[in-house]
Amino acid sequence: MNILELNFEKGWRGGERQTLYSMQGLKQAGISAHLVCRKDSYLERYAKKEGFETYSFNTVLGVVYYLITKGKNYDFIHAQTSHILTYCVLAKPFFNAPILFTRRVDFIQKGIFTKLKYRFTDKIIAVSGAIKDILIRFCGRNDIEIISDVGMKHEPNTIKAKELIDSLSIGNKHIVATTSALTGHKDPLTTVKAIKKLLTKRTDFVFLHFGTGELKETLLDAIKRNDLQKTYLPMGFVENVENFFPFFEVFVMTSKEEGLGSSVLDAFLSKVPVISTNAGGLKELLDQDRGIMCSIGDSDAIAEGIDFLLHPSTEKEKFIDNSFTYANKFHSMKFITDKYVDLMKNYAASTSRKHASLA
Repeated sequence: MNILELNFEKGWRGGERQTLYSMQGLKQAGISAHLVCRKDSYLERYAKKEGFETYSFNTVLGVVYYLITKGKNYDFIHAQTSHILTYCVLAKPFFNAPILFTRRVDFIQKGIFTKLKYRFTDKIIAVSGAIKDILIRFCGRNDIEIISDVGMKHEPNTIKAKELIDSLSIGNKHIVATTSALTGHKDPLTTVKAIKKLLTKRTDFVFLHFGTGELKETLLDAIKRNDLQKTYLPMGFVENVENFFPFFEVFVMTSKEEGLGSSVLDAFLSKVPVISTNAGGLKELLDQDRGIMCSIGDSDAIAEGIDFLLHPSTEKEKFIDNSFTYANKFHSMKFITDKYVDLMKNYAASTSRKHASLA
């Protein structure tokens, strides 16, 4: 098979990392994977570094032109974002390959055009049950598959990470952290409230927030207003953030909406206990004693949960063991890749049978 992966995002977040994982998994399975992406994006740089055949463009017009002229050379067209799916559907009359779409966000969709776009998508994949339920309610399709995200266990290069942490002059304080974009649905202001409340219980910790976004100034203002400058440390965007996980003692997610939460898988595989809200796919990840779940916006419960996880306990060790085993079994690159390969083979076989019956 010959697969074309498409992702036209500028930055480097969970979806872009999963796009690269998809290509790596296909390559390991002996399947050819090419990439269409935005020129000078992080995804382009990392894909080229991995040796993938990559076609990058400054605008989506270049993407459409590529699909019109080269789309027929592929067995499947795999759109990794809703944005790029639009252009795959528009160019569909010019190629015969079926369109796959993986949806990773749990925002509620709107509009007749979006419904039409999904109607002309041959196969829709949701990374969690929460997203599948939203899609079914929106477009009425009952053939949506659930294939989750890959969790990768990295061999961290901790030298530079330790240098940066040492430069913070935090001494022997416990490190609580998140890797979360500064956007509304990630709800960083609830994180600020939780850390403020945790300070009333203990002062032997710092909170490191890796990530950037449109709420950067809002977050900085909230930190200042709550006098948290020495406790809540915004780290901005840091490449290879997985190198920092060995230094984390608790990982926190306070999202209002979350398709899955692939950074939680990083914490699982790094044996860092997790506390999160029960938003979207987070509830599925932390189910069955794989971490502590709190209601969305409940900063008191989040503060109490962090405090609990900073103490040694058999329950904390159970969270760590359960989550590590789960991520290794159900989120390995081979496990997820096999699901995609099976889906494509089954789809191709069912299409062939349908054509044969009409002949």
